[in-house]
Amino acid sequence: MKADQTNDAEALALGALGWTLSDDARAQRLVALTGLTPAGMRESLADRTFLAAVLRFLEAHEPDLVACADELNVAPTALVAAREALEG
Repeated sequence: MKADQTNDAEALALGALGWTLSDDARAQRLVALTGLTPAGMRESLADRTFLAAVLRFLEAHEPDLVACADELNVAPTALVAAREALEG
């Protein structure tokens, strides 16, 4: 994978993480599912596996995936592609 593709996927995942954490209920679900504390999440910001997990979290609930994509002004498929790039 090219470096610019990785950077784009990471940037998109970070935007998705920000969107996810902007809602208390969604943030609590993410924390419950990942087991990470807020400090642990901060430490994982550069971890591609963690970023892919954030995108997979959104994929698991289509309304969130679509709402996040709308907020980030991208197609939902772009979030899925970013997750695949981060995993790949």
